[in-house]
Amino acid sequence: MAGLMACLLLMGSWVQIQAQAIDEGVFQQMKYRFIGPQGNRVIAVVGVPGDLNTYYAGAASGGLWKSTDGGINWKPIFDDQPAQSVSALAIAPSDENVVWAGTGETFIRSNISIGNGVYKSTDAGKTWHHMGLEKTGRIARIVIDPRNPDIVFAAALGHCYGPQQERGVYRTLDGGKTWERVLFVDE
Repeated sequence: MAGLMACLLLMGSWVQIQAQAIDEGVFQQMKYRFIGPQGNRVIAVVGVPGDLNTYYAGAASGGLWKSTDGGINWKPIFDDQPAQSVSALAIAPSDENVVWAGTGETFIRSNISIGNGVYKSTDAGKTWHHMGLEKTGRIARIVIDPRNPDIVFAAALGHCYGPQQERGVYRTLDGGKTWERVLFVDE
């Protein structure tokens, strides 16, 4: 019986090895090419629901980029803003033209870029408006209500070191005109 088991195991191994043979010619036709965005740590990426071609990418200190051709080409769309560290992105599920960007690098390192709050675009990234939370330092996440693009939550990490009252989760009910801190644990 032991001999039969050993024979079956050896046959099984041989069949498995044969099944994993790879045709190297298939991979020789594939060429690597960089499609951007260029040179930075991309922290936030979001795509337009139902549109396989439109994406936004936020970089640690390289601004905000947009692609409308599935990531083949990228265009900087945030260069005229004072904060170039984009850490959080959200598109309103009810209106793809409403895009929110949170600033400030979220990963604590020896050299980070502090942000100055949140920005909103109502024309799919053509223009941006600063919507407050400038003292929060770093925005880690933005969530937009699926039915009402004026209701937005922003998670603020604050500055990296020391106590700070501006940390917490903030909510706006009026599209960013006013903010209320709805969650705060401690400094």
